[in-house]
Amino acid sequence: MNPITVLLAEDHMIVREGLLALLKLEHDIHIVGEAENGRQAVALAATLAPDVVVMDIAMPLLNGLEATRQILHAKPATRVLILSAHGDDAYVEQAMNLGAAGYLIKQTASNVLAAAIREICKGHPFFSPSISKRRYHHQRRAKAIGDLPKKDAAHLTSREMEVLQLIAEGKANKETADELHISIKTVEKHRQKVMEKLNIHDTASLTRYAISAGIIESSVQLTIL
Repeated sequence: MNPITVLLAEDHMIVREGLLALLKLEHDIHIVGEAENGRQAVALAATLAPDVVVMDIAMPLLNGLEATRQILHAKPATRVLILSAHGDDAYVEQAMNLGAAGYLIKQTASNVLAAAIREICKGHPFFSPSISKRRYHHQRRAKAIGDLPKKDAAHLTSREMEVLQLIAEGKANKETADELHISIKTVEKHRQKVMEKLNIHDTASLTRYAISAGIIESSVQLTIL
């Protein structure tokens, strides 16, 4: 039986090395690549076509949620397992809406990471115990009152999410244009569309939104807040 191929996407080197060491102990799991930001994860997933991507959420240049959306669009057979310090319901629901197969909180990952990888490869969703318990109760309550979880009302496109993250990271329009290989005029159009959809009209507020939505970490951009 072929081993499960895994791509690790984590911007903190110490954490990434710890995950690598942990998974190397598993005879049926093979690490085929490592990414330190979301954009690199998308590129490596396209090239390597791993069975599973273990994905952090808060990463530079492209966050893990948007990277998940792009990877699954290009490689539908790949499973994405979110591994994050953020366990809030909003993060979990957004990840699931984007097609993630499972969600682990980093504090509990060492005990269940290999099991989670195996389970999602079988087509079974997998969550940290605390998340699984909350989802069970939420789903029961939603079913009882005839309600369903709401998706992100903003409906930002993939490109708009990329522009939003780079703006929130403090990149100027020219830097954003260079990073995305588009014109400054196109960046400005995307920026305006993002502001209209979110009903936010200044950079500081966009940054606060990006932090609250888990697009960037609060430590990334503090000077304008």
